[in-house]
Amino acid sequence: MTSLVSTRLRRPPAPTDAERARSVVARGGVAFLVGTGAPETAPLVHHVRADGSAVLLLRDDDPVLDRIREAPSGESPAMLELADHAPVDLREPVRALLWITGRLRLLDPYSARRIALQVADTRPHPDLLLLGHGATLVRLDPGSAVLSDAEGSAALAPVELAGARPDPFCRYERHWLVHLEEAHPEVLAMLARHLPPWLRDLRSSRLRPLGVDRCGLRLRVETSEDNSRRADHDVRLAWREEAKTVDDLRVQMGLLISCPLHGDTDAGSS
Repeated sequence: MTSLVSTRLRRPPAPTDAERARSVVARGGVAFLVGTGAPETAPLVHHVRADGSAVLLLRDDDPVLDRIREAPSGESPAMLELADHAPVDLREPVRALLWITGRLRLLDPYSARRIALQVADTRPHPDLLLLGHGATLVRLDPGSAVLSDAEGSAALAPVELAGARPDPFCRYERHWLVHLEEAHPEVLAMLARHLPPWLRDLRSSRLRPLGVDRCGLRLRVETSEDNSRRADHDVRLAWREEAKTVDDLRVQMGLLISCPLHGDTDAGSS
């Protein structure tokens, strides 16, 4: 399991809880609908809108639809779980989970078509063509949200989720980090100098890129002391200054690589 024991009292700056939640939403992730009284189901298409509500495309034979129709109020409680996977192939690939709890309701045909077109503009998906031809669109009106990631866990009100913007690099980081892992092992070796001393000294460890955002770079240290004991540790290395553009990101990464001493850069692990 990923270690959750803090090794430093001072943690480097990170995006806000709501911003990290919005970044999970923007990346899409793997979605499951649970807590409906019907079996867990994976929507054909899922999309969290700007107001924090979610729209889900379900097959016409999905038992969840029967639960909604049978509810006296026409609404059924549900929880949407979004799993945010790391851009590289980690042994524990899920780096964040977001749960949005609320009430599901059916949409009238006109509203469903209008919203499906809006979703297609933002996140095109071929299964949207199934609307009205074997699939039904439903809306989840949120009551609360909970985020859990390496930075911690946080409960969010719908207004916080609606008011936040995703990190400016959240949609582009996958390409960068895969390239870092596959083409630049020497850069990872230089970044290892910034790890807390106890992590630098671990044997049988492997440093992996985990995430990048306006505040810094996230790394995962996968360790294996023997065949029966494995542990993962997530580390955040802070930029010297917040990155707002791709050029800023290049500059801050260069400064981090060239920095000769661990003490010059804030680092925190969990």
